[in-house]
This record gives sequence, structure tokens and C-alpha cells, in this order.
Amino acid sequence: MSATYREAYRRAVSEFLAWCAAHRVHELGDVKPLHVASWIEAQALKASAPPVKLAAIRHLFDWLVVGQVVPVNPASSVRGPKHIVRKGKTPVLDPVEARKLIDCIDATTPAGLRDRALIGFMVYSFARISAALGMKAEDFYSERRRLWVRLRENSI
Repeated sequence: MSATYREAYRRAVSEFLAWCAAHRVHELGDVKPLHVASWIEAQALKASAPPVKLAAIRHLFDWLVVGQVVPVNPASSVRGPKHIVRKGKTPVLDPVEARKLIDCIDATTPAGLRDRALIGFMVYSFARISAALGMKAEDFYSERRRLWVRLRENSI
């Protein structure tokens, strides 16, 4: 786990424990699924995007269960809110923005040339980064005097 995740988890656990103290839950063994769910609901009301903090609380209590500090994980049965975007559309770069983006990449280094090629390919083909990076040489081919690319996307 990277330092960024550790810091985010530390912050989430600190917030949760402060919330528990404010709601008169002073012992870890006294934390119930209702407490975790109430805290998650309170977090969802404060943020516009769904909270990712439930994972931190689950990991904390998993660790405490393994260490035999608490008998069960009260966060394991709690489900986070669903985040469904009903309105909006994916932003698309217009040609001027795409040209500006590609031109600002330094083409004097191998990394710069790589980045320009990759971003140019993604803008032209509307490919996701994972599909572009997952391509093999045989995924670029010619058929009837046209050039084609085969993109492999993970299906949901």
C-alpha cells in the first residue's frame, strides 16, 4: 500500500474514531454495524462523490479481528452508497485542445516522443489508456489499404 493510501486511511480512521467518541462509543468492541453505517451516511451527506472511507474502516476492523482485539468486523456487513451519474457526458477534447496538449510535450527526449505518440493515438482512436498500453504489435494491421487497430477492453 502506498504512502498516499496509508495517509488517506489514517485520516478516515481518525475521523471515524472522533465521530464514535462524539456519539459516546468509547470502546472498539462497542462499535456496531449501525455506527459504521451512520458514519458512512453522514460522510455521504458532506461529500458530492461517494466516500471511499468505508474500505479504511473495514481494513482497521479486519486487522483488529486478526489480532483478536474485537470478535467480529462491524464494517463487513455495511454497504456504501451507490454512485450513479444520471446526467452529464464524458468531456471530449476539441481539435485545438488536442493539438495544444500534444504540442506542449517535449519531443526531444525518448519519453516525450513516447508520450506524444501515446496521447496522439488515444485522442485519434478514443482508446482508454489501459487498452492502448495493452496492445501488441499484431493489434496494428492493414486490411484493404486501410490501417486498423484492435483494442482489447475489459468487459464490465
